[in-house]
Amino acid sequence: MDFNIYMQDFVNQARTEINEAGFENLTTPEEVDEAFSRKGTTLVMVNSTCGCAGGVARPAAANAIHHDHRPDHLVTVFAGQDREATEKAREYFEGYPPSSPSFALIKDGKIQKMVERHEIESSTPMEVVQQLQTLFDEYCEEY
Repeated sequence: MDFNIYMQDFVNQARTEINEAGFENLTTPEEVDEAFSRKGTTLVMVNSTCGCAGGVARPAAANAIHHDHRPDHLVTVFAGQDREATEKAREYFEGYPPSSPSFALIKDGKIQKMVERHEIESSTPMEVVQQLQTLFDEYCEEY
């Protein structure tokens, strides 16, 4: 099998997993600006093809949102795939270095907190769910 075809299948599967969880793909800088300017809270998943994205971050994202408090909006950018959109999203993550996979909680266009790769790769999916839900309790309204 051609490596590029294999990787595209892998990327498509990663996109499908997060979309089925209810996250909206942001593939352009304009889409990022539009999404991040929405009122309320937005959970951003910086997706990637690494093992901790598939084994921890995407399952955590899909499960964390089933909680009494949750973000108003769920979006994702894909590091290494939608590069311009990811770079634009990272402009909003002031004080945090580039990290993928990762999660950012945006409220009214401003970064509130991130769960960075080093917090994801050393955790189980349920530990990341707990981290995210703690952020939801602090920053999000009851759903």
